[in-house]
Amino acid sequence: MNPYTEEERAYAGQVARFLRNEVDPLSRQIEEDDAIPPSLLKAAAEFGLFGLTIPEQYGGSGLTLSGKCAVEEVMGSTNYGFATVIGNHTGISTAGIVALGNEVQKQKYLPKMASGEWVGTFSLTEPSAGSSPADMRTMAVKKGDRYILNGEKIYITNAGIANVFTVMAITDKSKGIKGISAFIVERNFKGFSVGKNELKMGMHGCTTAPLAFTDCEVPEENLLGGEGLGYIQAMKTLTAGRVTVSARSCGMMDHLINRCVDYMKVRVQGGKKLAEHQGLQWMLADMSVQRDAARGLTYRAIDALMRGERGTMEASAAKLFATEALGKVADAAVQIHGGMGYMREAGIETTFRDARIVRIYEGSSEIQRNIIGGLLLKD
Repeated sequence: MNPYTEEERAYAGQVARFLRNEVDPLSRQIEEDDAIPPSLLKAAAEFGLFGLTIPEQYGGSGLTLSGKCAVEEVMGSTNYGFATVIGNHTGISTAGIVALGNEVQKQKYLPKMASGEWVGTFSLTEPSAGSSPADMRTMAVKKGDRYILNGEKIYITNAGIANVFTVMAITDKSKGIKGISAFIVERNFKGFSVGKNELKMGMHGCTTAPLAFTDCEVPEENLLGGEGLGYIQAMKTLTAGRVTVSARSCGMMDHLINRCVDYMKVRVQGGKKLAEHQGLQWMLADMSVQRDAARGLTYRAIDALMRGERGTMEASAAKLFATEALGKVADAAVQIHGGMGYMREAGIETTFRDARIVRIYEGSSEIQRNIIGGLLLKD
């Protein structure tokens, strides 16, 4: 059952029109240049995309998880790099400040993040601590009225354009993951630096870079929610994030299936249109079933979280199935298009490359299986 309200569906429709009119015409340029034109980011900010999930009192739209997922579905049909910039900023990058921030922090950061003046990002992954936060090495030591951070982060989405970094660091090593705290770090803080933009297989246009903290000075007032709350909030944030990734994956499958339907109706092979070949009809049917099953699991997860349930099992199941299904659908879409599917001209290979990352970030497929299996075996 569709969990979106009429208002959420209507707003998602408005976003879809913005994407068609403003983003899609620039998609090839973004792909080739590996950069999003500043004019497009400005247009997105004026439309309100940077404030989707920020409460209205701070200048945002105040969308719930359900509303965010409705938007993510339509985002799946547009340039993936652009969708990731917006999705990351309005998801895990603002969630911590909204959930844990005090009023002073919210007043300082959220209005500028809602307007797009400041872009946010979320910094958790490290060279030795990707899927295992317990192995984190970035330390934060309290000295007077400041915390001194030392360590490094890698693969940080939006790092190249971000102004506000939500950073996870250890404040009490003896407590393990319960000793991880969250900090708001500004780009110009002393001892903080952003590395070179990484070249990626896909997700072109969205910057990804390492971060370095060398005796980085963070004012104590930039601690989010108190010491030891970082990991707890990170897990809550990732749970919701996994559902939005699932929703976007469903939108990407919609896009690929629609492209295949249109192509099969006009492409002739062996004296018949592709649409008349039973083998290809079966491929298309399998793609549709995979998409529909993924959407069902995604909607179940949205419903669980919107009802206030923990939703860990539902979110992991949705993320695992939807992202794996997307990989299969993307591969089949290339196959249906044949040689054309391998050429950049058609744009199918772009989505094929973009689709690969969703099985890795926000918790890999293997991590989701660990979570699901662990919950099933829990006493």
